[in-house]
Amino acid sequence: MRLLRRGDFDQVYRRGRKHFTGHMTVFFRRREPDGGPRVGLTVGKVLGGAVMRNRLRRRLREAVRRRLTLLDAPVDVVIHPKRSALDLEFALLVAETEGAFAAIRKLVRQPIER
Repeated sequence: MRLLRRGDFDQVYRRGRKHFTGHMTVFFRRREPDGGPRVGLTVGKVLGGAVMRNRLRRRLREAVRRRLTLLDAPVDVVIHPKRSALDLEFALLVAETEGAFAAIRKLVRQPIER
């Protein structure tokens, strides 16, 4: 359920779509129907030192774990938090993740325009 390889991240960035929330940008791309959703995180050095980035990663992973059942389609998701997510209460982080996943589920079901 984790997105790990650089090539997979690149595919999501290049061929996927974006969804903006107050404290994160979420990139997503529908895959061929072979499994469930995969989620990756990108927490850059601009967000602070290693301790702050690792804390944010742990919090985001837990928020994703709690709301992953909302994604029922084979989709790759990359979450890119903004600096404001560092001081966000955990309950709000979970709620924002839930809103992003609900929006992704709705957008993924729409037909792809070419």
